[in-house]
Amino acid sequence: MHRGVGNNMYQEESDVEKFISSLSKSVSIASHGRLDAFLSKPKSQQMTLKGIVKGTRNMLGRYVGKWLSDKGIPFDAANSPYFPLLVNTIQRAGPGVKPSMVYELSGPILDEEVEEVRKWIEEYKQS
Repeated sequence: MHRGVGNNMYQEESDVEKFISSLSKSVSIASHGRLDAFLSKPKSQQMTLKGIVKGTRNMLGRYVGKWLSDKGIPFDAANSPYFPLLVNTIQRAGPGVKPSMVYELSGPILDEEVEEVRKWIEEYKQS
């Protein structure tokens, strides 16, 4: 039947619509959408873990990027040798550990860093 003539092409159900409506509705819509069982192949556990890691890494990158942009910090700050150390330390701290407050960073933590640099300078002078 030729449907390209007149209004008839919009009134009749297309072959695509018929195919879609014939798909099995037993597959979970929440997890897969309207897919027939033959369209969804099971993933291996490794693929799932890789996908999770990739998604988590992407999310981390987006939040780091937002923070850098928000504070006007150049993106090449991520090239600092301290950046991977920062990320690793945050990972080891785990969820629930609250970040340092401004007064801690500008007070006691800064004092510790200044002292470390002073010691390094003294060691350098003595060598």
